[in-house]
Amino acid sequence: MKYSFPAALLLLLGLHLSPVVCAQQQQVAPKQQAMGHTARPWTYWWWMGNAVNEADITHQLEQFAKAGLGGVHIIPIYGVKGYETKFIPYLSDRWLAVFGHTVREGNRLGLGVDLTTGTGWPFGGPGVSTAMAAKEWKLVDGKLTAVPTKQQVKRPAPGAQGPVIDYFSKQAVERYLHRFDSTLAHSPQQPRAVYNDSYEVYGANWTDNFLTEFKARRGYDLQSQLTAFLDTNQTETSILVHQDYHQTLSELLLDGFAKPWDNWAHKSGYRTRNQAHGSPGNLIDLYAATDIPETESFGSSRFTIPGLRVDANYEVDRFGTPNPLAMKFASSAAHLMGKLLVSSETGTWLANHFQVSLSQVKPQVDELLASGINHIFYHGIPYSPPAERWPGWSFYASTNYGPSSHFWPHLPLLNQYIERCQARLQRSKPDNDVLVYFPIHDLWATRAKSAGGIHQLEVHHVERWLLPQPFGRLCEQLSERGYAFDFISDELLKSLTVTKQGIRAASGATYQVIVVPKTTYIPTTTLRLLDKLAQQGARIVFDGQLPQQAAGFYDHKAQTATVQQLGQTLQKRPTVTVSANLFETLNKSGVRSETWAAEGLSFIRKRQGSGMSKSGLSADTTQYFITNLGNRFKQGWITLSATGLVSQYNPLTNLTTALPVRKGKNGHNDVYLSLESGQSCFINVRPGTPVFTDAAALQRVINPTGTSIVLKKPWHIQFIKRNPEQGQPALRLSVTLPTLTDWTTLSDSAGYFSGTARYTTTVNIPAGAATSAYLLDLGDVRELAEVRLNGQPLGTAWCIPFQLTIPANRLKTGENQLEIDVTNLSANYMRLYDRLNPGWKKFYDINIVDIRYKPFDATRWAAVPSGLLGPVILTPSSL
Repeated sequence: MKYSFPAALLLLLGLHLSPVVCAQQQQVAPKQQAMGHTARPWTYWWWMGNAVNEADITHQLEQFAKAGLGGVHIIPIYGVKGYETKFIPYLSDRWLAVFGHTVREGNRLGLGVDLTTGTGWPFGGPGVSTAMAAKEWKLVDGKLTAVPTKQQVKRPAPGAQGPVIDYFSKQAVERYLHRFDSTLAHSPQQPRAVYNDSYEVYGANWTDNFLTEFKARRGYDLQSQLTAFLDTNQTETSILVHQDYHQTLSELLLDGFAKPWDNWAHKSGYRTRNQAHGSPGNLIDLYAATDIPETESFGSSRFTIPGLRVDANYEVDRFGTPNPLAMKFASSAAHLMGKLLVSSETGTWLANHFQVSLSQVKPQVDELLASGINHIFYHGIPYSPPAERWPGWSFYASTNYGPSSHFWPHLPLLNQYIERCQARLQRSKPDNDVLVYFPIHDLWATRAKSAGGIHQLEVHHVERWLLPQPFGRLCEQLSERGYAFDFISDELLKSLTVTKQGIRAASGATYQVIVVPKTTYIPTTTLRLLDKLAQQGARIVFDGQLPQQAAGFYDHKAQTATVQQLGQTLQKRPTVTVSANLFETLNKSGVRSETWAAEGLSFIRKRQGSGMSKSGLSADTTQYFITNLGNRFKQGWITLSATGLVSQYNPLTNLTTALPVRKGKNGHNDVYLSLESGQSCFINVRPGTPVFTDAAALQRVINPTGTSIVLKKPWHIQFIKRNPEQGQPALRLSVTLPTLTDWTTLSDSAGYFSGTARYTTTVNIPAGAATSAYLLDLGDVRELAEVRLNGQPLGTAWCIPFQLTIPANRLKTGENQLEIDVTNLSANYMRLYDRLNPGWKKFYDINIVDIRYKPFDATRWAAVPSGLLGPVILTPSSL
């Protein structure tokens, strides 16, 4: 097993290593331990034009630390007009000095620092010669020949323009990295990790020595099958040749870029973070070759959470939506190879600029956490000098999580929630039963839709390559039926062994079964590996059929005969099943499923702790993170596959409570779970005899005594605070209304106001009811509410559902005063500001665009509804 992080981090996470492993870690430990708090969310930090200085760096880092961030990821990017004299050449002595200052200040403040291996994306720049640049094939005099694609680095820092490197060439990659050896490597301050953005090399499908590499790897000359290679009609020979072509590209990307970059980083004392998606290769292998696999959440998922808003201008057909199955490529690689951290670029273009709320961010984070991500990176925060007036420097893409954002004062609430979740997820290990084989050769047998006639496996449009495949459809069904699973590639099958406990991965994670989806093409080496595992006792289930053909053109007829013969052999193994009903087979095999997932609940199941109980059985605690991203489940009995002592932890409130438990069927017990749409929780099941809930206590939980109270008295509304960053005039408006309404309708000026309004009313509590606990449901809140009851703080409602618990005895008999301070978005003020101060849009390259990538113009926006819209209801609570 390869451990990917310095021992200090592992100790921080509560994991213990042997002295030998610790010694190995010390050999590659960064020169400067800028690890930061990995449980806290980190952020992309765009250095615009590298126009940075020590004083402003310190100021911003102090703001970040105070807000609860754990680290920053520096990305040098295009500059700001008017600041040209302050641009600092990338990797110059002056640049290294400000970077060193950043790391030192990060260490002082407990913030980690990561760094892109370049500027903008992809890798490239002024030092990239034609020989090093990205290539495509072209037919010249009947011969496949390499020619430059002429693609340039996207969004480079000033002076860093230049061609994109050839990612398939180890020589080109190593020459590109040499620049860092002669600059960054000599700095006493080092980044925790270096980073590679999502693979966005367009049209590149070749390298100078491709034909040589192809022949050595595939066993024949591609030029000899030129007709089949050029054929676009999907003939059998063409399919086989294109499988070999893609297999070679995949291997060259792994051997030419991913592994050399990772090895180079380790020699320099850095870790690696890699967004492998978008690559024309097997994503599982590419993610596995890095220390911190990183996925991406771009746009907004179409959750059915009531009240959750989605930007109507976001173009799904153009940009796609996040998908948990795409995220699982990164987490699967981590689970199989023992990577402790799995990260994600989070919240990119969640909504238009100035229109994102914290309530929109949380469900996207929950989707990532349930998919195995445990190291959130916000996308992101532009470096902006404190002296720059609002809105400061802005990156072309939303979301802005920085100090100029309308939600910055309350961002610590989201940060604290994420920290509580990630601390638990980072301390635990995957507890999945199923390994699903990813038959990439079947994908390569389909017509490629990306530029250059290749398959680029990107996360934005999984409906184009993943979901139509039997693999994708099967994984969707596994999720819906509550099976916990990871993906595995042909290559990583080699790392599996079989023990008495099951199928063991290199990480030590143990699985109960390998599932092979309906597959047409498979390498003979893969089928031999499966047969070897079956001989050792591994359970293997083929869904519906055995593969019938070998992948690839070389000696295809003989290889296919071998595939069919191996299939017959496999069918005779006692642990192998070719199943006409996969899920019935899994159930009969004792593979665990969480049936309540069918009610729209998403989850990840993990194990925490190690040791043995007195009986000699494992004493690990089973940990579930469960999130309700749908609208089918509210409360009810669910049957967990784990049995024992059950407790529930709410990361939003930091409270742990017992759950009602009753005897269930087949030795399992039922727990009563209340989890409304938009909510999430942890359920921990530790060894021990369950304590069953008596009927009276159970009734108090299911049907709390008391009557709901709808607040019907008039509301007094007073505008008390504008956003101080914006410098807008205060709104001197105070009104009393019989019912709640959107405050933008109260006056013309209210439609341009960004800030906080105070809503005040009274609540009459009848005699005898004041001793009860209540749930305060605020209904629709635009966008965040700080609540006081009788002058005392009750809490802040910032996510859906906008609810707060009123403990027993906080209410008094008779009249109670309720004050609710509601803060809205900055979008309404931007409608005015963009008309009066259009010069704030002063950035090079793409400048500022809206969510449709058109020039940004807020003057045409309609006013965004703001304030407390309700209805506000008090309902009896069991707490």
